[in-house]
Amino acid sequence: MLKKEIAYIRKQFKLDHEKLHIYDILNVYIMKDSSEVYHDERLPFEMLDREKQELYMGNFKKLLAGELDQKLFELKLHEEAETPTRVMLHQGLVTGDPEEWHDLMLLLVEKMLTDTTYEKDTVVTFVRGQYYQPTQARKDENEESPNNEMFANPFILCSINSTEQQRKSLLFDYVEREFKYNVIVDPIIKLSSPEQGFFYPSVTDGYSDVNRVLYCSGKPNDPNLRFIEEVLNAEKTVTALEERSIFEEIVKEVAEDQLDASKIASVYEEIHQVIETHEEEEPVRLDYKDVERLLTGSGVENVTAEKVERAFESIVDNKNYEIKASSVIPKFNSKSIKINTKVATISVSPQDLKYVKQVNYQGKKSILIEVDEDIIIEGFTLSTEDL
Repeated sequence: MLKKEIAYIRKQFKLDHEKLHIYDILNVYIMKDSSEVYHDERLPFEMLDREKQELYMGNFKKLLAGELDQKLFELKLHEEAETPTRVMLHQGLVTGDPEEWHDLMLLLVEKMLTDTTYEKDTVVTFVRGQYYQPTQARKDENEESPNNEMFANPFILCSINSTEQQRKSLLFDYVEREFKYNVIVDPIIKLSSPEQGFFYPSVTDGYSDVNRVLYCSGKPNDPNLRFIEEVLNAEKTVTALEERSIFEEIVKEVAEDQLDASKIASVYEEIHQVIETHEEEEPVRLDYKDVERLLTGSGVENVTAEKVERAFESIVDNKNYEIKASSVIPKFNSKSIKINTKVATISVSPQDLKYVKQVNYQGKKSILIEVDEDIIIEGFTLSTEDL
């Protein structure tokens, strides 16, 4: 699933959009410290007040927001479980009976409650509907026409939201002209910050893929592994942060003490070019041969495919492991590489790393940054010293 495909789906989630139709919504209320459903309610989405519909649409868009492999994870569904979630989701996707869909989603909630309790009252929301997408042939053309042939893609979306108690407050009654103590016991459902959820089915090359699901985490690089494996019965996932750490450990083991800022910058630049070249294709992955080529091309000496292969086996216990390139490289339009010291933290864009050096100055390690202009701190221009 590509970023642009997720963006296209997310864009449909607004009221009165001609390319989106939501049929039913099911809300399931779970009490904290309990393993039982307290209440469930299914309604046609169109029967909700417009204000409620807007709140839910905002929640769904929030759920589908974020970067791939950080907050959004495309996962393959397995069928080895006793009651495979893939079977329930697919059956719920194709059934035209709202009652059957309702019962299947409640079975999924039962899996969520198995051997787990929630710290707060929690609401699990399911919607079923369909969105429309131009055919692949039309998508390749520059101009759109109202007569474009469209595919109808049925989907199921699940959002899990916690609740919070309303704060006690002091009110002024204009009619009675008196101050009143206000206590509201009804909890607020935090629709602005979903905890997690999923969108089924995923999309491959513009077409629905019923063997995959898009899992959505509430926080970056913090997927709920139990939910992924036990509830969704999906493959384990590796976050972008974890893959970046794997890549760094492999490079350290291969390059040893040869790394300087210019070589690191060169590695990032080469990876960035590869990503740019294959932007419209499947995500670029790097195997040990690719890493060997990148390090050699960046000036690291004595690098061989065998040496990199051993590093892969040492770090991930799999010489055939492939690292997603987009996970290991910071965005080139942001200052996301940080140089951390006990004195200061310096942010440098990847392409400017070549201007940074670590040097010995008066017997102490120092950072040397090459600049073209005077350095100004709080309006004061620093004087230039000759080393």
